[in-house]
Amino acid sequence: MASSEPGDVLILGSGLIGRSWAMLFASGGFKVKLYDIEQQQVTNALETIRKEMKILEQSGSLRGSLSSEEQLSLISGCSNIQAAVEGAGHIQECVPENLELKKKIFAQLDQIVDDKVVLSSSTSCLLPSKLFAGLAHVKQCLVVHPVNPPYYVPLVELVPHPETAPATMDRTYALMQKIGQSPVRIMKEIEGFALNRLQYAIIGEAWRLVEEEIVSPSDLDLVMSDGLGMRYAFIGPLETMHLNAEGMLNYCDRYREGMKRVLKTFGPIPDFSRATTEKVHQAMCVNVPDDPEHLGARRQWRDECLLRLAKLKRQMQSQ
Repeated sequence: MASSEPGDVLILGSGLIGRSWAMLFASGGFKVKLYDIEQQQVTNALETIRKEMKILEQSGSLRGSLSSEEQLSLISGCSNIQAAVEGAGHIQECVPENLELKKKIFAQLDQIVDDKVVLSSSTSCLLPSKLFAGLAHVKQCLVVHPVNPPYYVPLVELVPHPETAPATMDRTYALMQKIGQSPVRIMKEIEGFALNRLQYAIIGEAWRLVEEEIVSPSDLDLVMSDGLGMRYAFIGPLETMHLNAEGMLNYCDRYREGMKRVLKTFGPIPDFSRATTEKVHQAMCVNVPDDPEHLGARRQWRDECLLRLAKLKRQMQSQ
């Protein structure tokens, strides 16, 4: 049976999310093993991480107090799952979003881990009750859902299985804080967790407004980027309500009826028809053509914006 040392982390899957997790844990001083089924995938991932860390260090954006070389020395690759599990206190699964594949991985882990290691999945939408059904170590299992791109966006949703032990949640919450992430506790599982439920609510209404020709796609995005998004970068919708009146009670007294009146006019769930999809696609491609080069450059610009915003947020919070 594998031993469990608290300082070791195992990442299963070496794609974008797996690499980001490896970098985050290394930034917090943790020894990290990066596992994938093929050694070449691991080798490629380690090289990508090295390049990314060097660029981050050169721009003064590397997280943590250790140098890039010190952080890189903490990350090693592995293509043997038995050897990978040895010494792990926290296991973060990052394989593709396929329920059967993930269940197979966790069933395999269930056979070889001890009763101390935390088993967590990075899934963005699969429910813990489906992922961890029937596992002997279910009390040690939970979803730890990061936001893409995880290195630049600190939020992490912790979602328990109905049988997850409170100690598992507490331990993982503390671990996420230690590596500089912002964990939130989802008290019980629900489709979409919290982040995607809010995101899909916005997408749904955005789609309706564009489909009904209330506003153009580019202006719709401007409503968020130069309006709501600027508020929400620092405070959430509930605190926004609290500050936009003389406290929450006053806000609801003032705006309750207006909110209900507007909410009643919301249409059904959009079917995301091909016609509207093509209309929105064309509008998006005016500024960002959908070829890999333009999309990659825009993502890089987005990540730079997120880095600068994160720095500003830290400065503001320390004042």
